[in-house]
Amino acid sequence: MAIINFGSINIDHVYQVDHFVNPGETLASNHYQTLLGGKGANQSIALAMAGANVKHVGCIHENDASFKQTLIRKGVDCRYVKCTDTPSGHAIIQVTPSGENAIVLFGGANQTITENMVNHALDDAKSTDWVIMQNETSCIEEAMRQAKKQGLKVAFNPAPMSESVKALPYNCIDLLIVNETEAAAITGEDEIDAILTHFTENWSHAKVIVTLGKVGVVMLQNGERIDVRAFSVDAIDTTAAGDCFIGYFLSAYADHADAKKALIRGCAASAIAVTREGAAQSIPEEKEVDRFLAKHSR
Repeated sequence: MAIINFGSINIDHVYQVDHFVNPGETLASNHYQTLLGGKGANQSIALAMAGANVKHVGCIHENDASFKQTLIRKGVDCRYVKCTDTPSGHAIIQVTPSGENAIVLFGGANQTITENMVNHALDDAKSTDWVIMQNETSCIEEAMRQAKKQGLKVAFNPAPMSESVKALPYNCIDLLIVNETEAAAITGEDEIDAILTHFTENWSHAKVIVTLGKVGVVMLQNGERIDVRAFSVDAIDTTAAGDCFIGYFLSAYADHADAKKALIRGCAASAIAVTREGAAQSIPEEKEVDRFLAKHSR
């Protein structure tokens, strides 16, 4: 079983700041790093670290090929990652002392994924495989439709949220993973109870996970509601917490783990990640998650 990720690959420019910059303000940064990021790359690394067979489909500028090598070293199959002459996607990330982040994103090469690339990546896919995608690349609808046509399971994380998400073929989605902001935009509701009611009444064709930050996660599955509370840790950087959760959850869930156990595993991995700086490099190894769960058994 493989998980095929049609995902972004970004170069993250990370600035440690005392507070988020205000309009008209020039703010000195305390520290600066250039790192591999992008929700797609982060999720592929988390999947690979969790033990999944993950194939990444994406584009990156030829001068940034070293970041492709980073993915490969982390265990990601990059045969479908194309080097191009289009500038790589990148993000400007501000991180405050409390661990909160603010991000400005440029799509770049991530927007050059073509329908031919989608078809090529799915040529040898098996019916037991999963496809996952976020909202940072081109050809999202094509990937959804082609995956469903071939009988694959489709997971979708509509981040960052945009109006274009509402035009996607929701009937192709088997697993929707959203935070509260994304859930509110999709449902038109503001309160979590109303959001969950909307999904229960209108998304019976799919499983839905709503991540609630420090509170935890809620999953709606076959008319059942599963609540898992977050682990309490001292966060210093939340940049890749959601991506880490998704990778570890989906690796376990796609491998037929019990839904609640998969959710707990995802929460444990993200709890470790937020205690470390950065995005991809904050994602823990599988054995670290095992040790964490052994100490925090539920």
